[in-house]
Amino acid sequence: MKKDLGPAGANLPALRSHNAALVLDLLRTAGEPGISRLELADRTGLTPQAVSKITARLRAEGLVAEAGRRASTGGKPRTVLRLVPSAGYAVGVHLDRDELTVLLADLTGATVAERRRPLDLGSGAGPVLGAVESEVRALLDRAADTDGAEAGGAPGAVVGVGVAMPGPLDHRAGVPGRVTGFPAWDGHPVRDELARRLGLPVVLDKDTNAAALGLALRPAAPGSFAYVHLGTGLGAGLVLGGAPLRGDRTGAGELGHQTVQLDGPPCGCGGRGCLEVLCLAAVARGDLGEAARILGTGAANLVRLLDIDQVLLGGRVVLAAPEVFADGVRAVLAGLGLPAPVAVAAGPRAVAEGAAWLILGPIFGQ
Repeated sequence: MKKDLGPAGANLPALRSHNAALVLDLLRTAGEPGISRLELADRTGLTPQAVSKITARLRAEGLVAEAGRRASTGGKPRTVLRLVPSAGYAVGVHLDRDELTVLLADLTGATVAERRRPLDLGSGAGPVLGAVESEVRALLDRAADTDGAEAGGAPGAVVGVGVAMPGPLDHRAGVPGRVTGFPAWDGHPVRDELARRLGLPVVLDKDTNAAALGLALRPAAPGSFAYVHLGTGLGAGLVLGGAPLRGDRTGAGELGHQTVQLDGPPCGCGGRGCLEVLCLAAVARGDLGEAARILGTGAANLVRLLDIDQVLLGGRVVLAAPEVFADGVRAVLAGLGLPAPVAVAAGPRAVAEGAAWLILGPIFGQ
């Protein structure tokens, strides 16, 4: 029997206030064990009466449910509340240079359905966005036909679609710039066209920014870090003070186009001696140790410039040889006396998962 994933583009009705978002975010981070109303009041600074009103509304709208009772230090046991993950969903789209990934995530960010297919970003906006539309519709149909979409309760609305693609781009206008190697995308209204095709709200951001957002919203995430992504290209997503740093023109984090070799080999961006062209050349000739050393040089520049707490590595090239890249980047930082720890912290779905958080994040005030 086909399940209904809710009306296209429906807004979760409880999301009307900053205070509701604060409460929902605490419920999200509390996880399955849940949290009591008194704890919510203590952590938000709201009065117990205000918390009771907010949680009553959230429960009535299906976003929150009771998770049992917890012993109290005095008086009757406290009722514990938890977030209902299936109360809403977001689609995450990773539009890479040679592959398309789409997934459906519940309110906790957990993936409940996924699709992948090869893709040529150079085939033109029409065919590429047509493929995105086709895969998103197939994903939603598949999810509606399985019990997976109902995990944890009745299925909720699909709130929107987050799309992550290589930069440069303007995340406010929802249009890409001259993507390295694919200049024909410059100025195409990707966000608005996909919103029209799908009948859902769409948010567009750089692939590295999306992945960094997803990592920043994990429990115990460092307050400031650089997510360094090496795949079909090289870039970074920056998080400072717990929030992504995009820049006014979404230009922050263009790590791959730092010039590290004056008069070096030409790069598709128009420059010479860029970190990306040198690193990808080392990968192409099979010298992963050298690629890791070059990547470490870029990471060291970020640590020195921004005084970040940690360097997190991801992308398909890194994931194919995680120890080589982690050890190589660590060695460069250690040789320069830079204390930032290095970890491979992102799996193969990191960008698509982060793209879903472009939609889910505002629900929780992020």
